[in-house]
Amino acid sequence: MRATEEKKLIAASVMEYFARVPDPRVKRTRAHPLVNILVIALLAVMCGADSFTTIEEFGRIKKKFLATFLDLENGIPSHDTFGRVLSLLDPLKLQDAFRQWVAELVQLTKGEVIAIDGKTLRRSFREAGSKAFVHMVSAWATHNRVVLGQVKTDEKSNEITAIPKLLEMLQIKGAVVTIDAMGCQKDIADRIVAGGADYLLAVKNNQPTLHADIVALFDQAKREETLHTMGFFETRDRGHGREEIRRGWTCTRFDSVRGREDWTSLSTVVQIESERTVGDKTSIERRHYISSRKNLGAHEALQMARSHWGIENELHWVLDVAFREDDCRVRAGNAAENFAVLRHITLNLLKHANCTRGIKTRRLKAGWDNDFLLETLCNPAAQ
Repeated sequence: MRATEEKKLIAASVMEYFARVPDPRVKRTRAHPLVNILVIALLAVMCGADSFTTIEEFGRIKKKFLATFLDLENGIPSHDTFGRVLSLLDPLKLQDAFRQWVAELVQLTKGEVIAIDGKTLRRSFREAGSKAFVHMVSAWATHNRVVLGQVKTDEKSNEITAIPKLLEMLQIKGAVVTIDAMGCQKDIADRIVAGGADYLLAVKNNQPTLHADIVALFDQAKREETLHTMGFFETRDRGHGREEIRRGWTCTRFDSVRGREDWTSLSTVVQIESERTVGDKTSIERRHYISSRKNLGAHEALQMARSHWGIENELHWVLDVAFREDDCRVRAGNAAENFAVLRHITLNLLKHANCTRGIKTRRLKAGWDNDFLLETLCNPAAQ
């Protein structure tokens, strides 16, 4: 009993962050406290709900359990109430509470790789010409395996304008921020360094001069057989009928790269080569990066570049497969964006739940087992 009471106290502390979110309703229409609506919605999403009607049904089935730590004097809100509140709720305020909660629970390790990337909510489109897809840009801590924050791109803009907003919201000091070629912008590099972090930015043809000069630098070194003077590291993986060799080179002397002085604290250029053999077919792909990290070794560069894809494999892929995010039809007002934040919160909790099964099974277990659900909400492993 004592352990259960302690968990309820921790759950209460989680609810404190929701209590900081401003209620968009006028006082006379607040039959149900906002914190009740948010907590029930959060737990329902954790257990598999993907609509307002399923959130209401979850609440009714779990009413006795929820009443142990929520004031349900007026019962469980209707699906219309959940829909109205989540469509009106300011998503920036919910995101603020989310980031404060993460900052309280997660202590980033020094050198943590923070991967930033975007994802479109495919079913958030309402009608042709009236509302574009909702596109969320998220920050993923690859070592701690948690979402640190997210922001929606403006309807007539793209990730280039959203990334600086997200960086302003995060504590990134001591980390390495990795972004794909879309985010390879001088302003973004400036903001990362100003935040006390380093960057590793992919370079492609959206920065044509920079990309061409870095490619030429490594090509010339190969022709002149001077690659051995650069930092180098290689890894080999075999399995499932294929072999992949990853090679990384780092260069700290790149006088031939035009405009290098325009990039804040640019210290290293990187080339990564992936050679994949499946059966008798071999393909080679080369990628290029710039980094502010001083004395960046090839081994570390390879690890950082590979860590970046954790946001695809452990966040976006899981949201698509385990949460079926692309099938979610919630779209009224701000509801799609707020639903995305709730999914990110539950993913953080489930990633650190005391269970060795996959996320889909953890969601099922949370729905079946009230003790596991409460334990996951308390999430002591993330502290």
